[in-house]
Amino acid sequence: MTTSTTRALTSRTLKSRTPKTSALKTSDLKTAALKTVTVVSTAAGLMVLGVGSASAHVHVDPASTSAGGFSQLTFRVPNESETAKTIKVSVTLPTATPFTSVSVKPMDGWTAKITEAALPAPVTVEGAKVTRAAATVTWTADAAHQLGQHEYQTFFISVGRLPEAGTTVALPAAQTYSDGTVVNWNQPETGGQAEPEHPVPSFVTTAAADEHSHAAPAASAAPAADTATGDTAADTASASSTAPVAAPDNTFGIVGLGAGLLGLAAGTAALLRTRKG
Repeated sequence: MTTSTTRALTSRTLKSRTPKTSALKTSDLKTAALKTVTVVSTAAGLMVLGVGSASAHVHVDPASTSAGGFSQLTFRVPNESETAKTIKVSVTLPTATPFTSVSVKPMDGWTAKITEAALPAPVTVEGAKVTRAAATVTWTADAAHQLGQHEYQTFFISVGRLPEAGTTVALPAAQTYSDGTVVNWNQPETGGQAEPEHPVPSFVTTAAADEHSHAAPAASAAPAADTATGDTAADTASASSTAPVAAPDNTFGIVGLGAGLLGLAAGTAALLRTRKG
């Protein structure tokens, strides 16, 4: 075999091998990238589903948790039914540590009612024996303000005084739909266990704030009137517009940003590992 023939065969052999090696590396890169995208997308989806589930619950946000003070409680109630509207919301107030003062913030389209009841046992509050206290607060919507699909509403009450620090204040809520369904948000949460389907709205009181401190907003939330009695309806004459709100909160934006950053980091790491290999 001549030298020229040998060189030609060698050249053809190298040329035939080179594309296969290049194709193999390209295939590996595509496979790694696809796996990375799949994993990140799945993780992001699970994160969004988890947060979406939690944000759909009825929950309470206290303006202050300082023992012995007053606080505005904000209840966020989403409509979860795809076929019915939310027409009524009722919150049950504690009886073991009753509030001696409760008032409702009026809102357009909803009639609020505070109902008193006898306590299971007398309770001493600030040296006085209390035998009756506000038992429930109920909001009922008119036809134009019922909550439809993908809508939520916020309800406000001012209460006091809050019990001693470390007390869990549970506020069970009942959500009534136009088809007659009633969803009771009354299941307590247990540490270390999965969140129940309908967790009870609650918060834990903290140490009393310094009366000279400006860090405790509870003082500004003190009720303007004493608790209503019997079936007396709360005044709804003055209120800012409270039409059902459909805009979502910022939770999903934060989750989306976090998922994007995780995806970028995971994709970069996978690419570097593939190139090193």
